[in-house]
Parts: sequence; structure tokens; C-alpha cells
Amino acid sequence: STFWRTGPQSNSEPSSRTPRTKMTHLCPHLANPPTVIVMVGLPARGKTYISRKLTRYLNWIGIPTKVFNVGEYRREAVKHYSTYDFFKSDNEDAVKIRQQCALAALRDVKTYLTEEEGQVAVFDATNTTRERRDMILEFGAVNGFKIFFIESVCDDPNVIACNILEVKVSSPDYQDCNKTDAMEDFKKRIECYRINYQPLDPDRYDKNLSFIKVIDVGRRFLVNRIQDHIQSRIVYYLMNIHVQPRSIYLCRHGESQHNLQGRLGGDSGLSTRGRKFAGALAKFVEEQNLKDLKVWTSQMRRSIQTAEALNVPYEQWKALNEIDGGVCEEMTYEEVRERFPDEFALRDQDKYYYRYPSGESYQDLVQRVEPVIMELERQENVLVVCHQAVMRCLLAYFLDKSADEMPYLKCPLHTVLKLTPVAYGCKVESISLNVEAVNTHRDRPERGQSTLIRRNSVTPLTSPEPNKKVRCHYKYPYKPLLCSSVLPLYKLSLILISFD
Repeated sequence: STFWRTGPQSNSEPSSRTPRTKMTHLCPHLANPPTVIVMVGLPARGKTYISRKLTRYLNWIGIPTKVFNVGEYRREAVKHYSTYDFFKSDNEDAVKIRQQCALAALRDVKTYLTEEEGQVAVFDATNTTRERRDMILEFGAVNGFKIFFIESVCDDPNVIACNILEVKVSSPDYQDCNKTDAMEDFKKRIECYRINYQPLDPDRYDKNLSFIKVIDVGRRFLVNRIQDHIQSRIVYYLMNIHVQPRSIYLCRHGESQHNLQGRLGGDSGLSTRGRKFAGALAKFVEEQNLKDLKVWTSQMRRSIQTAEALNVPYEQWKALNEIDGGVCEEMTYEEVRERFPDEFALRDQDKYYYRYPSGESYQDLVQRVEPVIMELERQENVLVVCHQAVMRCLLAYFLDKSADEMPYLKCPLHTVLKLTPVAYGCKVESISLNVEAVNTHRDRPERGQSTLIRRNSVTPLTSPEPNKKVRCHYKYPYKPLLCSSVLPLYKLSLILISFD
């Protein structure tokens, strides 16, 4: 069934067995047409893990993405799973059902990309045969979608067994089955797929396709014919993630003098209670007894002073600096409302996209902290000492929160959030260090009708803006980069050249 065609079939159109011939796209030629990411690989190779993690990342950076898991369609069609016999290639009735489920998923993919403003759809299934992949390629060609394959290859029995035990035996298929029987049945299910498995062939049959092979959970990668920016970002992301056990600790700096005064941003130092929190944080870190803990801070005074109390090496990231309030830096909310009433209303109207005059928006901030996310994915145990808006951005990534939710996530002072990645998500533990602090959280205001034009990241850079306040005064003797001992400072010669 070629249900995705929008008009009568032509005799000259290729069949699903010959997708390599030239076809006429039914949509305009675009530089960035919708993309279908097609997972490939035997069961228990981490395809769904990759699908969900990648979807979370793409949504976080502003690319609307959705997963279409064919297994869920199959469970909807067949309410009661019996045994691995359902996945045998000679079980004709089951083969028809599985094919219909794949077609139904592709139907929904098309709807999402053409009618629901989606930009990327992840087709999560085994797709182990060339026949199935050729059918998907034709589907993409007819609808003008780019197709990008991600094949997960792994033969490590320990990794496979761990994946089956942690994820598969707890799936709805085995809800009334003990773990031992479920493990055995799933292993036999894998063998049913292995018989007909045809891996992507980069040298002959599939040499013209765009794909990445992820080998042994990221030990090696094979990349073939990357076509655009989105595919490049996908490859870069997949080459940075790992599955090793670890914990990520997020906290804000200790309470600052500006926090006490209710002022935005600035570069003030810690209050008395803020210094007390820094000491409590040092004790907390010591009690965790973490191996090779990395500590990262911003370049703002209050964050550095908090990290100094830990007496461990730390690293400063400019990308972790608080959101830039532009002309509103160091003002209270009352002063902003009085001096810039329109700006105050605009920010309440859409906090994620709103950009402070000469400053930043949350959308800008997400782009700025993306390198931090990449490095967090590469590392194991990390403590990040940052700021409220930055912590919200990081937390939104790990907890899969939308752009609308992000600016209102609660990140109180003097509280540590422990994030532990699990199979398809992230476990969060909130740990208060029992040091009092002011509450800097501002709840979402009720949205009324407004005729104001939203200030966001499409505001022309040449538009007139008020003079911006100086953000950092650098009165505090910052320690360059990453050690708690004093590093030598070298004189820099500054050559000023004037041109007539």
C-alpha cells in the first residue's frame, strides 16, 4: 500500500524495491525540508534510548521533533502478546500486522510533518531489511522528506543483557511474566530478527544514503553522506553521549547581595547566608565521595565565591553566566515596571522569546549553554554552580520541559538538584542544605490580551536600543580557569593603533 501518495500512481514511478531512481518531489524544493530519522538495528541495541534522547535534544534547541515507535502501534493492534513466535518471518498473519503497524506509523509521520508543523520525525523500529528501508526511502522521496538513518550495532553480550533486563522485561509485553522467562523469550525474539538482518552497506548498496552507524554504544562511528545542518547536529550529538552511570549536580550560587535587594543580574558578591551555604555545599560534596568530580562555575563573582569554598579544582565557563538583562541589569522588578512598562508587559507576555533591550532571551540562553550540555553528556560526575535562568535551561534539557515551561521552573537558592540519568529519562532528587535564603522565584502571571509586539530573537540587530549598563566590574580577583591555588599573572602589552 503506497498510502502516502497524494495523486494517482504513475507507471513510471519506482516500486518500493527500487528507490534509488530519480523521483519528482511533491513539495517545493527547500534548503531544510522535513527530516525523517529512521532507526535501524536488532532489538535491545538502544534504538529507543537514542530516539528519545535525540528527540529531547532537538526539541530543546528549538527543532520540533516527535518519536513514532512502531512497537507501540503493534501493542495497540495486538492487545495480548503471547511469545516470540509473533516475530517469526514465516508467521504470515503476524507479518501482515507488523507491516500495517509500520504503515500506520508512517501515515502519522506524514501528518506530523505536513500538518502539525513538525520538522523532524523519528521512525523508531528495527527496519532490519532493505525492503523495509527502501519502502521508507520511497515514502520520503514522494513527500519531499529527507531520510537519515541511525543504525545501532552492538555484539557485546553484557550490554545486550543489561538492556534487556533494565528495559525490555518491564515492557507491557511481559507484564505478567517473570524476569527469567521474559529474558529467554526476548533473546529468541532477537534471533527471529537476526535471520533476515541486512546491515547498512556503506560501500555498495547504501553508499548514497545519509546515515551514521553507532558501534558498541559509541566506541566507534561510521558516518556517510551528511547533507545538512540538522544531520550534522545529530551526528555531533550522538558522538558526545554515553551510557556510563553518573550523577549531575546542579545548584545556584549562594545568596548574593543583589538577591537580598531583589535586583536583577549584576555582579555582586555573596551575602552572609550565601557564604554559609558555600560552606554547607563543601561539606555536602565531601560527603558524596564522588570519584573524579568536575566542578564548573560561571565567571560571575557570586558563583566563583561559592566554588572557592569547596577547596577543589574548578573551571569557569563564560557560557554559564546569568542571562543578560541588558538595560534592566541591577534593577528591581518594581524599577523595571516603572521605567520600562512596555518591556515589563512584553516579558510577561512570552518569557521564553522575550529579549531584554541590549540583553538576552531564554531562547538566546539555550543557544549559549548548548556547549555546556554537550560537555555534560561527555563527562561523568559534575557539579555545576550557576544561576537561576541558566539552571532552568539545563534542567529543561534533562527533564524534557517545553519552552513554555522552562522560564518558570523552580530553582531555589541553597538547594542542590541531583540528576541521575535512567533508561529513558532522568531521575531528580532535590536536596536542601538547610540555609535560609530569599525567594527569587516569580510565578507565571495571568495572561491577558495584549496589543504589544513581542520583542524576541527576530528583533533586527540594527534597531535603536538604550545604552546598556556595564555588566561585570571585575573588582573581585577572579582565578583564571580551574584551580584553587593562585596562578601566575603575566603582563599583557596592549598596542593601540589609531587610523585617520
